Amino acid sequence: MNTRAWIVFLDESGVSLLRQIRRTYSPRGRTPLLRHRLNWKRASMAGALGYHSTDPDRGARLCFHLKPGSYDTAGLIEVLEQVKVFYRGERVVLVWDGLSAHWSRAMRAWVAEQDWLTLERLPAYAPELNPVELLWSSLKKRELANLAGDHLADVADATEQANPRLPWSFLAHTGLTIRPPHPPNLRKDQ
Repeated sequence: MNTRAWIVFLDESGVSLLRQIRRTYSPRGRTPLLRHRLNWKRASMAGALGYHSTDPDRGARLCFHLKPGSYDTAGLIEVLEQVKVFYRGERVVLVWDGLSAHWSRAMRAWVAEQDWLTLERLPAYAPELNPVELLWSSLKKRELANLAGDHLADVADATEQANPRLPWSFLAHTGLTIRPPHPPNLRKDQ
């Protein structure tokens, strides 16, 4: 494995235009009202959360893909094509779970043709090791809470409001770390 790569965790989750009611504050006697058209549209969202393996100063990168319906192998290949563009051809080690579409024959054939991408599988039944799971929890409790959108674009807009410092806390919460090969206070030639 090339050590100069982005380590990217990817996961999918379902979203809906049905509002998720959460607690909120309002002045006494003024109960907040959410007006909504009861739109039953459902969509799937893929989230890719990346950390550079040798240079944490490059920050964490977060990208989303929103699609009506659910993901299959073809839809996930479309997501990975966008991940390739997002990381501008840099090396990526993609870490994801054992979903059958992730490891299908068609997916493995497509990945075999990609020189920029290496796949790694999370252990079975270990969602606590995937920082994207914490991202979904945070989005659904904060940015998407009480959202009364009329279009899937409203959901996409809300996800862009996520706090940019959270990806590092999601990684820390998993117990996983990414350390550069040299201590940050030493130059490579020392």
